[in-house]
Amino acid sequence: MAVFKMRSRQRGSHLGLLLLASQLFQVGLDNIPPVTLAVLGLNVYLFLFPAAPLMQACVSVQQAYWFRDWRRLLLSPLHHADDWHLYFNMVSFLWKGIKLERRLGGPWFVYLLSVFSLLTGLVYLLVEALLTELTQDQSYSMTCAVGFSGVLFALKVLSNHYHPGGVTYVMGFQVANRYASWVELVLIHVTSPGTSFVGHLAGILVGLLYTAGPLKTIMKKCAEFVTSNGYNSRPRTQYSSSGFSGYSGAGGGASGYHQNPPDYTTTHSASYTGGLTEEEQMDAAIRNSLNDRGQSGQRGAPPPPYGFHLPEEARAEEIRLRRLRRFDS
Repeated sequence: MAVFKMRSRQRGSHLGLLLLASQLFQVGLDNIPPVTLAVLGLNVYLFLFPAAPLMQACVSVQQAYWFRDWRRLLLSPLHHADDWHLYFNMVSFLWKGIKLERRLGGPWFVYLLSVFSLLTGLVYLLVEALLTELTQDQSYSMTCAVGFSGVLFALKVLSNHYHPGGVTYVMGFQVANRYASWVELVLIHVTSPGTSFVGHLAGILVGLLYTAGPLKTIMKKCAEFVTSNGYNSRPRTQYSSSGFSGYSGAGGGASGYHQNPPDYTTTHSASYTGGLTEEEQMDAAIRNSLNDRGQSGQRGAPPPPYGFHLPEEARAEEIRLRRLRRFDS
């Protein structure tokens, strides 16, 4: 999440965009999961056609809290200062997105990115406001940040959480995964003074809230509430399963809707046969029909069995033939 200073966006040769396109084609668009590819495309689109100028998209305590411009929380992660800023963020997101989306599934990954994007901005505002109070330095509240880096740090914490025993390389140094985010936070701040230390720190804190705090549980509860009051509120017999695939960490989306066929071999046969043999069924059907003669015209009399009337003058042979045909159908 680079700090945006009072300067215009660099619009040179777009070399960063060209390198990003080259990277995507080297990986192969078919090898990039759909959510990851869509988020990449959205960031590139908003760089070329921004929803707002950078000074109206970046987030700060002054603009978001004092002036109540909360839409900046949505705009700031998706806008970048220049094409190199976009390139480095999107290349980093490409590899994290491929691994995490395949592990968590598309629907949960969308949910995760949405929550991380919003919370990273909120935590950034809280930390900057706290620093303002502790130091009495208003510059912390005036600092305006923009970019996807905060979300990337949250995703890095999550990715390292799934591989706790591994190692990674941060600027050429081999670092255990559990410490990689902290080491990268310090090194980036030392080597790139223009970046936002607090913005990256906010991403790490959000990632820890998910892996070691209550955020994951809260997200699950919210997802369960939405699904239980939405499409999953229909009778249970109409669904094989429901919910986000991210609950178990498996891929795939919500299950499809299907109607279970009636179990004629159990329910209907039990109501019609009552455990009788075929011959006993026919005899019982004839007796029932004969007993119902003359009652169908009486007020309040129960309807004849099997849903049809027999004429008053019907003979026993006709009854028997009709009952035979009824069972055959």
